[in-house]
Amino acid sequence: MATTPLTAAYTTLITVTQLQALQQSSPQQVMVFDCSFDLTKPAAGAEQFAQAHIAGAVYANLDKDLSAPHGALSHGQSIAATDLGPPASGGRHPLPSRERFAVWLSQVGFRNDMQAVVYDRNGVNYAGRLWWMLKWAGHDAVAVLDGGLQAWQAAGGAVEAGEPASHFQSNFELRPALRTLKTASEVQQALGAQQTVIDARAPARYRGEVEPLDPVAGHIPGALNRPFTTNIGPDGRFKPAAELRAEFEALLAGHDPQTVVHQCGSGVSALPNLMAMEIAGYAPTALFAGSWSEWCSDPSRPVERG
Repeated sequence: MATTPLTAAYTTLITVTQLQALQQSSPQQVMVFDCSFDLTKPAAGAEQFAQAHIAGAVYANLDKDLSAPHGALSHGQSIAATDLGPPASGGRHPLPSRERFAVWLSQVGFRNDMQAVVYDRNGVNYAGRLWWMLKWAGHDAVAVLDGGLQAWQAAGGAVEAGEPASHFQSNFELRPALRTLKTASEVQQALGAQQTVIDARAPARYRGEVEPLDPVAGHIPGALNRPFTTNIGPDGRFKPAAELRAEFEALLAGHDPQTVVHQCGSGVSALPNLMAMEIAGYAPTALFAGSWSEWCSDPSRPVERG
């Protein structure tokens, strides 16, 4: 069935008031996704969703819906990956193929003519993953609910408990990717050239002083460090665009913004940085989704500490 493009899509952030107005005016053209998760307690996100979520929201599980099966290899040696192509990245949270992602979107009833709104209760640490994946699937009408579930509840937005409502199967069609995915080999080949890697991990992990998750400590040679939490203000919302712009200009210190590649530990928490650059007015930048977990899995790749 042919779909009609949205006439006024939200493509970066959406406020609680804007979402409420959209739900009133076009309820059939908006789908809300709860992406809450906890890396240390993988079942916690679904449990939190069952306790309270925006009324009508769909739950997007980082492990099950937004990642390929754990242990799937980048060259496709995984039974679960053979039918819809190999994972699109390596690392602890490998990206599923675009085809597998489109199947999941269709299963939850998401259509090409819909506005997607994504949120979590974790400072955009997980909602950014679905925001980026939809852009990567060619869908521009996706926005992060600024302030997350906390802002929604503070404004008296409707919440409900229990399982998500059922939706009719749709047929989401992939379009040309709107964001750039970088592979480990591409990042390695560009070391020392026209490339600026921004690492979103905590400073101690970036410096290699501690490494709680991966077998090797350190960072990609030449990478700059900007912890993903830096983008969020005390109110739980993204900082103003002008403030973000000034911070990135100071970080880049003359490096060409168009050469930026974002990474973190497993390609998830890098996305608040990537989003923040767009909010600040920069053109879209690239993502190395395999991130440090994929980089350090090959002992031939160089590692820098300090």
